[in-house]
Amino acid sequence: MEYRKFGTTDFRVSPMGLGCMSMSGAYGPADDTESIATLHKAFDLGINFLDTSASYGNGHNHELIAKALKGRRERIIIHSKSGSPRTPDATGDRGGSSPAYLIKTCEESLKRLGIDVLDIFCMSRVDPKVPIEESVGGMARLVEQGKARSIALSEASATSIRRAQKVHPIVSLQMEYSLWSRDPEAGNIQACRAFGMGFMAYSPLGRGFLAGMFHDAKEIPDSDSRRKHPRFTPGNIEHNLRLLAQMEELATEKSATPAQLALAWLMAQGSDIFPIPSAKSRRHLEENVKAIGINLTKDELARLDAIMPPGAAAGPRTKDMDRVNI
Repeated sequence: MEYRKFGTTDFRVSPMGLGCMSMSGAYGPADDTESIATLHKAFDLGINFLDTSASYGNGHNHELIAKALKGRRERIIIHSKSGSPRTPDATGDRGGSSPAYLIKTCEESLKRLGIDVLDIFCMSRVDPKVPIEESVGGMARLVEQGKARSIALSEASATSIRRAQKVHPIVSLQMEYSLWSRDPEAGNIQACRAFGMGFMAYSPLGRGFLAGMFHDAKEIPDSDSRRKHPRFTPGNIEHNLRLLAQMEELATEKSATPAQLALAWLMAQGSDIFPIPSAKSRRHLEENVKAIGINLTKDELARLDAIMPPGAAAGPRTKDMDRVNI
């Protein structure tokens, strides 16, 4: 396994991380035994970078990772997000950027994970009601107290990144980025590179769409949150499936799966781009990890760019566009 320097830190991480969200029910039921086996398999394959959040399964994700980490903590880099506070019906305050909330969440995360310090603590969303300088100031106190080694941001605009950097070093940005969600190319990636930050691409497989998981909206289980996602709904999914068909054709020619092609494309965008595909089974994990060994030619990259240029997908990338890239 090749390991890369992560942003301005001393961490050396695998070119691809493991997103743990799906292990806590985000896309239908998950099996804890298989999830832990998947985490162990990831470690055995050389994946040493985990992405989690305090909000995944209301703490379940952290408790699951704690079980898998026993005897392996020193080898694994943990990036954990703060999540956003919500009422039981999900209609309450969704800010989560106050220093008090961030500090409280970090401390609770440490307890659930059973560790003394988070390698990277990330604020999940920028709240326009809270100056980012205040949020980052609170996170900086966690570094001073030895509860976090580094701090990061998620879905922050280039302007917010520049403001945050004046308060405390920000080591990375996490943002949705894939062949069908190329928003970060409009300034976020450039801002990261100006400060030597790492860039973590979440939903690198378009929530499974780019992996060819669904070829009809009817195939999505009723309990699956993707049923309500704009790009999976009738009227949008038909257009997006036509894009996927062209991508699948190239994958066949390359003797790769669509998922591997999508991940290889991301890693070809720069050594500072780290996709974090989610997996809750060893089978999907092993398929994803094989993408690390796939090299795309200039012609193949150009073909993918032609199939899915910025803005190609039908429908917004999230139903909460007012909460991203702030």
